[in-house]
Amino acid sequence: MMKKILMYSLLFLVLVNCNQKSSMESNPVEQVMEVFEAELELEIPASLGEGAIWNHQTNTLWWVDIEGRKLNIYDPETKNNREIDVKERIGTVVPSKNGGTIVALENGIFHLDLETERIDLICNPLEELDTIRFNDGKCDPAGRLWVGSMSLKFKKGAASLYSIETDGSFREVFGDVTISNGIIWSNDHKTLYYIDTPLGNVRAWDYDPETGNISNERIVVSIPDGMGGPDGMTIDEEGKLWIALWGGNLVSRWDPDTGKLIGKVEVPAPNVTSCAFGGPELNILYITTAGGDNQKMREEFPLAGSVFKVIPGVKGVKSDFYGE
Repeated sequence: MMKKILMYSLLFLVLVNCNQKSSMESNPVEQVMEVFEAELELEIPASLGEGAIWNHQTNTLWWVDIEGRKLNIYDPETKNNREIDVKERIGTVVPSKNGGTIVALENGIFHLDLETERIDLICNPLEELDTIRFNDGKCDPAGRLWVGSMSLKFKKGAASLYSIETDGSFREVFGDVTISNGIIWSNDHKTLYYIDTPLGNVRAWDYDPETGNISNERIVVSIPDGMGGPDGMTIDEEGKLWIALWGGNLVSRWDPDTGKLIGKVEVPAPNVTSCAFGGPELNILYITTAGGDNQKMREEFPLAGSVFKVIPGVKGVKSDFYGE
């Protein structure tokens, strides 16, 4: 009798362990994680704050207000935010190694002189200017600008991802994109991570820094329904991905090797758009948001459109600039 009881007890433990393992495998986001609360850094009613990037040479945060047609350069030490009116919707901004900055406007990729505010066309891959605009983008380790587009009417598959070489030539990397958003490279420069928001995931490719070629497409992160749409993205020194979630009041931290959610930053604004590590030690995560023109939302979330920050206990890495 005792042998049977012992046998049944062992069998029960085996079944429990198997069920627990199965549950963990089927629910990859259910695990212990760190949760932080973002605090206000810059109160500003940006319509569509986006494109955050830290300039480690000037210790300033560069970001854009797409619908406000403004490039912003924010100095956390002085709390001064310089606004440059670029007259057109501005999808993203990256510093240039040769001085000034590169901006993706509605009608092309331009160099902007920060002293004179003069803009000069580099190239324009877009053909349908009335229906397509540039959106998010960043530079790869070789100094190329990778920038995507989107349909002004959110038409499925109407947009593309482009690579702009340092000499101004360009190529379409791939099409069938709906809302091109976050893009970043792994710390060993071997992997490209990319977000097309409506797909609700992060795709990855093997990446060749010399040629800019990519191969071996796969999905490394899938955002659960109801958490929000993946928007801007950055990476920390541990190789983990930080993803802003539109409609989710969150920046989320993911392990691209396991696909698991390992951290959250709660933000007092629903539409979180981009994030970037900054500060002299790259230990501060800055977060942009969208205010929009919804009066009811603005009443409920009066800080929507502002820039927030959090110190999450991990550092970021230096951003790549445009040029050789």
